[in-house]
Amino acid sequence: MTMGDEQEIVLADLSDEDLVKQMHDDLYDGLADEIVEGTRILLERGWSADRVLNEALVEGMRIVGIDFRDGVLFVPEVLLAANAMKAGMEVLRPLLAETGAERIGKVVIGTVKGDIHDIGKNLVAMMLEGAGFEVIDLGINNPVENYLAALEEHQPDILGMSALLTTTMPYMKVVIDELRERGLRDRYIVLVGGAPLNEEFGRAIGADAYCRDAAVAAETAQALVLARRAASVS
Repeated sequence: MTMGDEQEIVLADLSDEDLVKQMHDDLYDGLADEIVEGTRILLERGWSADRVLNEALVEGMRIVGIDFRDGVLFVPEVLLAANAMKAGMEVLRPLLAETGAERIGKVVIGTVKGDIHDIGKNLVAMMLEGAGFEVIDLGINNPVENYLAALEEHQPDILGMSALLTTTMPYMKVVIDELRERGLRDRYIVLVGGAPLNEEFGRAIGADAYCRDAAVAAETAQALVLARRAASVS
């Protein structure tokens, strides 16, 4: 809509198809109130919570993720989009829980011990939720015991660890080594990320993948979970 347009878009007047497209645009622009309204309208029209999640929110975040990866959007815009997604999720979450809708998988994520940076980790958590994962966020400064307790309690598909300091990144290896020691390493896909890391470091400590940003993390998480499921079926 150009600035010259006097016409406000009335979401309730749009067809389902146009409303979903408009929601993709509103998500891209980080308009939380519009996303909540659009979510409610689709539900009132008889859409399942699952369908609203996948076609309106997850698909919208996929578009955001692509532009973030390609450098068209930057962290502030993506945080706004993710917050709008979160607002829509607040409406859907109780309904999804009721219907037992199948999420793509479950992720435990947290910043490692000694590190109190969380913007990148928060963004990854939001993008993962946007990609259809259930996310358990452990916050910052997590010793190995926190990760182990969360893995035991939630039995996720993925463990995600974040570090923003060169001094804290070796702690990721401590966690992975402890999982090995306990014979638990193969149960989980381990993803690592953070500014000082790189692919080589991820390989060296025995992670399944290093993710350079939140969009890549969401894509990698989906690909690895689906690959692991396919392998277990065959």
